[in-house]
Amino acid sequence: MGTVHARSLEPLPTSSPDFGAIGEEAELVEVKPETKQEILENKDVIVQHVHFDGLGRTKDDIIMYEIGEVFKAKNLIDVMRKSHEAREKLLRLGIFRQVDVLIDTCQGNDALPNGLDVTFEVTELRRLTGSYNTMVGNNEGSMVLGLKLPNILGRAEKVTFQFSYGTKETSYGLSLFKPQPGHFERNISFNVYKVTGQFPWSSLRETDRGISTEVNFPIWKTNHTLKWETVWRELGCLSRTASFSVREESGHSLKSSVSHAMVIDSRNTPILPKRGALLKINQELAGYTGGDVSFLKEDFELQLNKHLIWDSVLSASLWGGMLLPIGDKPSSIADRFYLGGPTSVRGFSMYSIGPQSEGDYLGGEAYWAGGLHLYTPLPFRPGQGGFGDLFRMHFFLNAGNLCNLNYGEGPKAHLQKLAECIRWSYGAGIVLRLGNIARLELNYCIPMGVQSGDRICDGVQFGAGIRFL
Repeated sequence: MGTVHARSLEPLPTSSPDFGAIGEEAELVEVKPETKQEILENKDVIVQHVHFDGLGRTKDDIIMYEIGEVFKAKNLIDVMRKSHEAREKLLRLGIFRQVDVLIDTCQGNDALPNGLDVTFEVTELRRLTGSYNTMVGNNEGSMVLGLKLPNILGRAEKVTFQFSYGTKETSYGLSLFKPQPGHFERNISFNVYKVTGQFPWSSLRETDRGISTEVNFPIWKTNHTLKWETVWRELGCLSRTASFSVREESGHSLKSSVSHAMVIDSRNTPILPKRGALLKINQELAGYTGGDVSFLKEDFELQLNKHLIWDSVLSASLWGGMLLPIGDKPSSIADRFYLGGPTSVRGFSMYSIGPQSEGDYLGGEAYWAGGLHLYTPLPFRPGQGGFGDLFRMHFFLNAGNLCNLNYGEGPKAHLQKLAECIRWSYGAGIVLRLGNIARLELNYCIPMGVQSGDRICDGVQFGAGIRFL
């Protein structure tokens, strides 16, 4: 969008010392009017009208919440900035395919000399959108069908249905999302689902059928999520060689819980951030709203990122958690923590740290893990300023431990037990960043602190972390 100009014409004088009075004897001189250009960038302006082209089923009230700041702009630069922010808010609603902004001088009988008109040209999403794809992995093929009804009632509501039919299992999920007009971060969602997971490291198969309600809201610089969930869980053995401990856990259970999550995120991007910090704290209380499972669960995640010289980034992270059963019934294998693998402690196979029985890993009631990572550009910066900037060299050192605790021994004994037999590894690799949605890693890990029976990944270990924004 270029500079907005306004034209004004200076009136011609009827008399002056040079021209004299205009009469019959006066020589008529043809004078061309001089055009004067006035730049409005730093001058006060008023947004008189905001127009929308392309609105159909979207209600006017939700639009007014998102563009209200545009009317408060005082100069052209402020109008441009607030119009861009309003455009981002409109796209964030998830009801428009495209939003364009046009700023022009005001026209009409009521137009002020410094008045501006702002026009938003929008294209709404279809009433029904869908997707169809196939997935192959973990010795299973599946067909995935997704349906979405965006803006179903005209105020950014969304209904989503996903159905997966596989060679082994069938899953589905139905959700309803409703934001508060003018405050998209404050929203509520309802979910009904059935999902099946297979966990070969534990020789366990789990099928969950449940309903849940989530409320999201910000407070100052923090984001909070309150969730109520009731889920009917069916646990079974994945193979005939499953250990007796896993077979003992098999059967049906009903969990009803209330949970709270708080997030503080000042990172510049969730994927390979260069600066900022992240803090997540989660609490879950089960058993007081029904069901036959009772526990209190706490865990946290802390991440710090510092930008260094030569476009390098130093990242430090720390995780920890504890599960406290309530009553005489022990904790379930489905509720415990698991540790190990490319997403936690690199160098070990997936979730292969902690208590085990006949080769099956059973999880633990307490854990801690930490890591120190250094991301640097590739040597000689090939493709600098282009595709080469998506690659990073990765050097890391991470450690952690997971175990079950005897809560009668006291806090000091708990910490001592967590500090014993630390598993740790170090290594290097290459990370590829795929835009702002995913990253792929290829690391060479050297595991240390290995005890008898620990499964490790010798040599090259692949890791993938996917984050959809």
